[in-house]
Amino acid sequence: MPIGANDMKKYSIATIEGDGIGPEICASAIQVIREACGDDKVAFEQAPGGATHYQRTGDVLPAATFDLCVKSDAILHGAAGIPGVTYPDGTEVGNELHLQLRSRLDLFANVRPIKLYPGVRPLLTDERPIDYVIVRENTEGLYASRGAGVRLRDEVVSDTLMVTRRGVERVAKFSFELARKRQGAPRDGKRRVTVCDKANILRSFAFFRAVCDEVAGGFPDVEIDYAYADAITVHMLKRPDTFDVVVAENMLGDILSDLGAATVGGLGIAASAELGEQFGLFQAAHGSAPDIAGQNIASPLATVLSGAMMLRWLGLKHADAALEGAAQRVESAVENLLRAQRVVPRDLGGDAKCSEITDELCRQLQK
Repeated sequence: MPIGANDMKKYSIATIEGDGIGPEICASAIQVIREACGDDKVAFEQAPGGATHYQRTGDVLPAATFDLCVKSDAILHGAAGIPGVTYPDGTEVGNELHLQLRSRLDLFANVRPIKLYPGVRPLLTDERPIDYVIVRENTEGLYASRGAGVRLRDEVVSDTLMVTRRGVERVAKFSFELARKRQGAPRDGKRRVTVCDKANILRSFAFFRAVCDEVAGGFPDVEIDYAYADAITVHMLKRPDTFDVVVAENMLGDILSDLGAATVGGLGIAASAELGEQFGLFQAAHGSAPDIAGQNIASPLATVLSGAMMLRWLGLKHADAALEGAAQRVESAVENLLRAQRVVPRDLGGDAKCSEITDELCRQLQK
């Protein structure tokens, strides 16, 4: 592809605002992204979906919304779920939106950065540097039992933890390739993949570790490390600077990424990307917080940072340096906002409104 071939390309972004604070934080992220790259570079198309839409129509992911996701260059999602809106089996309706997208679009790698930004008061007292990524296998594990568990006479219920060679191989390879692109763990600068499991107890996790070992053989420049799921919760608190990339089964990764987010300020700045070979979905790691919806007090930072991940992914995928530069500018704007401590989100101890945070980020980008 000639240099500059993507200068005129416009990227289509399927946008599902979802429930609760979803519309507010989505609107903020869109405003910031447009400021960073211009209207001539990205086009956002709104599509319905989520628990609110289910209440109105009985459909959590309309066919038209799924079709738009398939034909778009990326998907930006706000938040999904409303407490009490459940299926007959008791599971929440809202989660079904992104669970369906994960499985139908084969978004096998859930990427969740854990980074302590200057200006954010850490949970840990020693203020050591924290900068690692949790890669959660996103299509298998215990969550693969969704909708398929057995409930016998209201007495016995079982769900199955499923692990396949293909599933582990590809998420392990993704993790090692990611480590190659990073600068290593803050403590020693070593590129490292930590395999989190319960290989000492369950065959499924012993298999997960064994396959990761096989994949590691193709990456002699990246160190492999291991941690049991219970022990790693202690290590994440006492020596988080030793981690670079952590790879884990679906449910373990889900739990650990929330713990990691707590150590660096909370879910309000926890971004995530769900990636496959072809498709990418980007959303904050937090929920829909319906109790504060419509009050202009939700922090949009996690969704904004997820939007930056989207721009970087698109830039790398399409060899478009302009998008990669826009991603860096958005991340720098967030870092500057947090460092300056003039506009502080409520979840980080301030009183800034969603609109005020958005305006400040746009001012940063205009400099």
